[in-house]
Amino acid sequence: MEHVSAVLLGVPYTLLVTVVALAIGAVLGLPLALARRSPLAVLNVPARVVIDVLRGIPPVVWLFIIFFGIGNQFVTLDPIQAGSLGLGLISAAYLAEIYRSGLGAVHSGQWEASSALGLSRTDSMVRVVGPQAFRVALPAASTYAIGLLKDSSVVSAIGVADIVFQATGDSRATGAALAPFLVAAAIYILLGTPLAIASRRMDSRLRMRVAR
Repeated sequence: MEHVSAVLLGVPYTLLVTVVALAIGAVLGLPLALARRSPLAVLNVPARVVIDVLRGIPPVVWLFIIFFGIGNQFVTLDPIQAGSLGLGLISAAYLAEIYRSGLGAVHSGQWEASSALGLSRTDSMVRVVGPQAFRVALPAASTYAIGLLKDSSVVSAIGVADIVFQATGDSRATGAALAPFLVAAAIYILLGTPLAIASRRMDSRLRMRVAR
């Protein structure tokens, strides 16, 4: 029980970093997705490079660059800020591809129909195409959120007192090599299970709507 109470101290920090990183990714991923779909090379190519770079470098390396590099040289960032920013940027790259897939799943005729109704490109996106793309992308985005929750454990490497950080500290303090990490694993499962169930339900509902 002592291991449970110790490791639980990290739950708020894990959730905080996950939610903030997901919010950053959700916001920054949209312009990246739109640029990635643009027929203009001046937008498409840089967006592709940014996405590939963000996805191609391991998350822990990004955290070290942001916390020990940018955080020490240019602006002051505490571990939570650096961890949230680093994972947020990585999330933006992955969510951009999810958004792009969602937009690509919407039939081109939707754009043509919107134009025929006199809607501008922006209005068509907001009122017609965007909501449809959102429904398509939501299950994949939910699945990614579950992965982000687990991947947030890397922030312990820069000192964020998350679940893994607390488990490591408890292991060192008590000499228990395994128990704290089994508790950590159980907590991650308990946190991720509701998201997984919600994701499957959303996916099922989407498939039913498409089938109709």
